[in-house]
Amino acid sequence: MTDNPGTNRITLDALRIMPIGEIAALPAEELALLQDDIDEHLRRAKSLKDWFDSALALRYGDRGVMARIAAVKDTGTVRITDDGFVVIADLPKRVKWNQAELASIVERIRAAGDDPAEYVTTEFKVSERAYGGWPQSIRSVFAPARTVETGKPSYRIERMEGTR
Repeated sequence: MTDNPGTNRITLDALRIMPIGEIAALPAEELALLQDDIDEHLRRAKSLKDWFDSALALRYGDRGVMARIAAVKDTGTVRITDDGFVVIADLPKRVKWNQAELASIVERIRAAGDDPAEYVTTEFKVSERAYGGWPQSIRSVFAPARTVETGKPSYRIERMEGTR
């Protein structure tokens, strides 16, 4: 159950089968060590994945470009055959809009007497930092439009300075 025969460290393999309650009851020092081990495994796995993906791009990148040209498309998914396998090569489309330019277009549509809502959607955003700095009288006007949701909790355990 340990990484080193002379220690009581829990291995990641042992951790996989431990009940969550047992893990939660471990001393903070053990949790910190496990968290470091997990972070290192993740870093190495990401590095390995990046390396492997580079090899796939080297092997199939040009064929993907040629398949997209043949399909008369710049982005999207194409299928490439290779020695009895099908390689699905995807080049996702990521569209970004220049907000200032869109605002100008919306104003021209409105000035021409048309309804811009037929062509674009509008999203208003408020910086949380700005909201926190506003006077209460202004915040109370915006408060009914504000919803706070939470994401997945995460925890980082670090040794306090000066302790060992």
